[in-house]
Amino acid sequence: MLKKTLLLISIPVSFFYLKAQDVSVITNTIDVYSGNQINGTSKYNSMAGSMGALGGDISSASVNPAGIGVFITSDVNLTLGINSNQNTSTLAGKPVSYKTNNTDLNNSGGVLSVNLGDTSKWKFINLGINYNTRSIDNYVESAGNQNIQISSNPTVATPAKYSYLGHVYNRTGDISKTSFTVAANYDNRFYFGAGLNFHNSYLSQDDFANFQNNTTNTISSFDKQYTNFTERADGFSANIGVIAKLNNQFRLGAAIETPTWWNMDRVFNQYYKEDSYYDVFTEDRKLSTPMKATISAAFVPSKNFALNVDFIQGITKPKYKEYGGAEQELNDFFSDSYKNSSEVRVGAEYRIAAFRLRGGYAYQGNSFDNISISNYNDNGSTSNQSYSNLFIGKRNVIGAGIGYDFQAFYIDASYQNISSTYSSPFLYGVDTGNNTTSGYYSDPAAIELLSSSSAVSKVKNKRDNFSITLGWKF
Repeated sequence: MLKKTLLLISIPVSFFYLKAQDVSVITNTIDVYSGNQINGTSKYNSMAGSMGALGGDISSASVNPAGIGVFITSDVNLTLGINSNQNTSTLAGKPVSYKTNNTDLNNSGGVLSVNLGDTSKWKFINLGINYNTRSIDNYVESAGNQNIQISSNPTVATPAKYSYLGHVYNRTGDISKTSFTVAANYDNRFYFGAGLNFHNSYLSQDDFANFQNNTTNTISSFDKQYTNFTERADGFSANIGVIAKLNNQFRLGAAIETPTWWNMDRVFNQYYKEDSYYDVFTEDRKLSTPMKATISAAFVPSKNFALNVDFIQGITKPKYKEYGGAEQELNDFFSDSYKNSSEVRVGAEYRIAAFRLRGGYAYQGNSFDNISISNYNDNGSTSNQSYSNLFIGKRNVIGAGIGYDFQAFYIDASYQNISSTYSSPFLYGVDTGNNTTSGYYSDPAAIELLSSSSAVSKVKNKRDNFSITLGWKF
């Protein structure tokens, strides 16, 4: 684990035409605030979140709130999760791996099912509440390459050349969602649902690199401009959906989710060129994430087997409320380079008496078009290169699980493997005017490193998630 040698800490890079922005801001916008993570009950996890036309699980409300209308008994459950997150970053042929582990009560929820009797075609009115949380810790360390050398700006320190020794992105924090859902069963053929979702998050983000002064051979840590930063945010979204039972074997579902409207409070460090000090600033930001639509189909040939397919499509793009040039830069970038990603989920359940066997697979495409940047080659030279997976990569999810139904009580267990590969740029930083730059700073020596090119490492991310759900039906 790369250690900092100075007191300050810092975060992800700013880059190319986003002169004043941090790469971490772009990554967190998509990965944290706009992410469509598969995290819920063990049944939901094992089926890779594919429940849009089946329902009958509290976590299905995140895909289609009409799934709560399928319940015919009340239900409460609690899910314990054991999660690991491993990144292997490779630069110049040198891999560096780091793993974080987290154990938490990832999900809890319940459904109150109200039987309306036989006098009406409206059979049930169901009320659901669910609380879901997950860690967003992510540590990516890239190896050094002394062929990459950057000259310091002539600030208060004596100019010199610095060799790159290593870089770290480090994000810690968590994100949670509390959902309230109301759903109805009409004639055991149509199910309608609507939900309100309240989101909360906290994160701390660092971006720093170690360099060696080629004249004195001293090693120092350099913090990225505008880092370390911390961010607290709360948001709101809503979704509505319907499930139609065409016959006893086939079901169709459709749902739409509004953007999540986030309010962010941010605290960050700002360094000044030609000065050996920095200020701590606070700012507010408002973000609306993409609206999403889901269509689903399920095949239930018997009470012992069910197969579900979901297709989730982003409709809009992330957009920040513009208070100044920073938000305008971000919106211009997302307008030009972001593409609405699609996701396909497939899940199945097979019942053998009281036993349940489950499995699922999900695939989500890239969120960005090809992006061309100037990057450092292994020999230290620079060239332009195009990347199809900058910041965020395609995501593959494989789920498997078992369960046992004790009539009033049930227990489920699941394993989930999530993998993605992406290109991670860093070291970029240029003069932005107004006595600031977007480069890397070493305090208190007031050494400033600027580079119009990025070092780019290949990062393989692997997540192994285990969960156990205990539930009671009444």
